[in-house]
Amino acid sequence: MMHPGRAGEFLKNETIKPRNVSETLARLGRYFGRFWFMLTLSVIFVITATWTQVTNPELIGQATDCFLVPSGSNPFASFSPTTDSQPQTESSCWLAADPSTLSGRQLLLNKIYNVGGYIVADPATATNDQRIEGLVRLIGFIIALFVAGSLLNGATFFAMAWTGQHVLRQMRVEVFEQLHRLSLSYYAEHEAGDLMSRITNDTTAIEQAFSFALVNVFSGILLLVWVAYNMVTSNLPFALLSLVVAPLMFIATFYFSEQARKAFRISREEIGNVNAELQESIAAVREAQAFNRADENIEQFKEVNAANRDANVRAVAYTSALAPTLEALSYVSLAIVTGVGGWYLLKGDTLFGSAVTLGLVVTFLAYVQRFNQPIQQIAVLWTNIQNAIAGAERIFTILDEKPAVTDKPAAKEMKEIKGLVEFDNVAHEYEDGVPVLKGVSFTAQPGQTFAIVGPTGAGKTTIINLLPRFYDVTQGSVKIDGVDVRDVKTESIRRQVGIVLQDTFLFSASVMDNVRFGRPDATDEEVLVAIKLANADSFIERLPEKYNTVLGERGSGLSQGQRQLLSIARAALADPRILILDEATSSVDTRTERLIQKAFDQLLEGRTSFVIAHRLSTIRNADMILVLKDGQIIERGRHDDLLEKRGFYYDLYMSQFKKQEEMEAVAV
Repeated sequence: MMHPGRAGEFLKNETIKPRNVSETLARLGRYFGRFWFMLTLSVIFVITATWTQVTNPELIGQATDCFLVPSGSNPFASFSPTTDSQPQTESSCWLAADPSTLSGRQLLLNKIYNVGGYIVADPATATNDQRIEGLVRLIGFIIALFVAGSLLNGATFFAMAWTGQHVLRQMRVEVFEQLHRLSLSYYAEHEAGDLMSRITNDTTAIEQAFSFALVNVFSGILLLVWVAYNMVTSNLPFALLSLVVAPLMFIATFYFSEQARKAFRISREEIGNVNAELQESIAAVREAQAFNRADENIEQFKEVNAANRDANVRAVAYTSALAPTLEALSYVSLAIVTGVGGWYLLKGDTLFGSAVTLGLVVTFLAYVQRFNQPIQQIAVLWTNIQNAIAGAERIFTILDEKPAVTDKPAAKEMKEIKGLVEFDNVAHEYEDGVPVLKGVSFTAQPGQTFAIVGPTGAGKTTIINLLPRFYDVTQGSVKIDGVDVRDVKTESIRRQVGIVLQDTFLFSASVMDNVRFGRPDATDEEVLVAIKLANADSFIERLPEKYNTVLGERGSGLSQGQRQLLSIARAALADPRILILDEATSSVDTRTERLIQKAFDQLLEGRTSFVIAHRLSTIRNADMILVLKDGQIIERGRHDDLLEKRGFYYDLYMSQFKKQEEMEAVAV
C-alpha cells in the first residue's frame, strides 16, 4: 500500500482534465512508437512480474495443503461435533496430482516445480523427510519468483524511464525550436511564465506519468483483474465473500482523494497569497518603515499565513485519513476470510458445495492482501496520468501554432544589401480593426540616417519592427533595394540588419561571448575591435576578469549605459548594412553619455540607419526626421526646417529636447 505521505505529494497535483484524449494519446504514441522495442519489453516485464505476484499466494496454499497440513483428512476434525460421520475431504494438493488431470496455470506450475524429474510424494502417505524435502523445494521456488518479480519491476522502470527521457528530450528540442520560429506577435499574447511552465512543468508531468505512474497503474489494474480471476476460478463462493469489502474500499479511496485534491487546490491559492504578501512586504520595506506600517503589515501577514495553515491542515487531514481507512477495510476483509474459512474448517462443512481447506484459506488471505494493495495506488496515480495527457495537449498546442510571419515557398536569399529602404503606403494592425500605422510612406537612401520621433504609442517601434519582418504589414509594402521583404527569406534579411535596443539583453556569459552573440565565428581580435569602436573597453578593463568577466543575468552589475555600449559593440561586430537604434530614455552620467554618442556616430557611419531618437544630438545630425502621431507621419524634414514650421515637432522639441539643449550648454 502506498505510504500516506507519498500519496499526499501526488494528491497535491491539481487534476487538469485533457480535452481530446484519443488525439493526444495518438500523437504521444507516435513519439513513443520510435522506441517500440523498449515498450514491448516493458509490457512483457510487467505481465511476467504480475504473474509472479498472483502465483505466490497459490504456492503458499500448496505449501500448507501438501506439506504442512496435508489435505485429504480434516485437520480440525477433533473440533467438530460430528467427527465420526464426516467424510474425508478430497486432496487439494495438485502439485502431487497427475499432470494429465490438470489444466491451465496449475499444469504450468506443476511442471516447473517438478522439473528435473522430481516427484511429489502422496501427501496422505508421505514421510516427514519427504514433506521437508518438498517444502524446501517449494520455498526455493517461491523465493525465486519473488526475486524474479523484483528484478522485472526494476527492469520495467528502467526501460520506461529510458524511453521517457528520450521522448522528453525530443519534445523539449521541438518546443524550443518552435519557440524560435514563432513570431513576436505570439509572445505579445502569451506570458513567458506560461511558456516556461509548458517546457518544464508539463514535460515533467509527462516524465512522471510514463516513468512511474503509468507502469504502476497498468500493473495495478492487471494485478486486480488477475487476482480476482484466480480467486473466482479457485472457489467462487469464497471469492465473493472475500471481495465483499472491495466496493467500500473503492468508494473511500475516490472520496478521500477528491476531497484532498480540493483542499490542496485551496492550499495552493493560499500559499500564493502568502508569497504575494511576502514579496510585497519585502519590496516595500522602506515605505513600511518610513510610514510606521511594520506592525500592521505583520498582522496582515499573520492572517494570510493562518489561512494557509488552515487550508494545509484540512488537506493533510483527508490525506491522513485515506491510508488508515483502507487499512481498516483491509483488516475487515482479512477477518472475513479468516472467520468464514475457520468456521467451515472447524465445522468440516462445505461452502455452498465447495470444499474449504486450510491451504485455501491461506491462499485467499494472500490474495486479499494482493488485491487491496493497488487500489489506493491506482486512484492517486491516475491523476498524474490525466495531468500528463493535459500537459501533452498544452505542448502540442505550441507545436501546432503557425508562425504569423513565414517565408513563401519560392522565397529566395536576399542579396547583399546596399541600403535603399522604401515604405509604400504601409498600414499595420496588431489587433483586427485597431490600426497602429496608417498610410506610412518614405524612402531612405543608402547611408542616410532617419530619426523617428513622436509621443508614446505613435507607432515608432512598429516601423522598426516591420523592417526586419518581425511583423508583416497589413497593407502596403516594405522594400529593401527594391525587393519586397516578403519575397525573400527572413533569415537572409535579419543577417544584414543590426538592432540596438534601449533595453539591452545580456546573457549570463563572458563579456566576449556577449559581444560575439551576433557572430559566433568572430575571432577575439574582431571582438576587441568592435568593443573599442563602441568605446566599451574603458569600463571593461576595470572589471575583475576584464574581457573574460562573466556577467550576471541581463547584465546585472552594469549600468544601463554600460549595457548599451556592449549592445553597440555587438551590433558593430555583426557589421550590418541596415541599423536600427532605439536610444535609451533614462539618463546616464555625462561621460557615459558622450561615449555612447561617439559610439553611435561611428556605428551609423556609412549605414542606412533608423533611430528612435531620445537624444538631441541624434536628431540634429539626422538626414531626415519623421514625426509620428496616431500612426501617421504628420511632419518630415531636417531639424532646423521643422523648427521653423513651428508645428507639432516644434512643440515636441520645446517640451522634451529644449531642456537637453540648455543642459548641454551648461556642461560646455
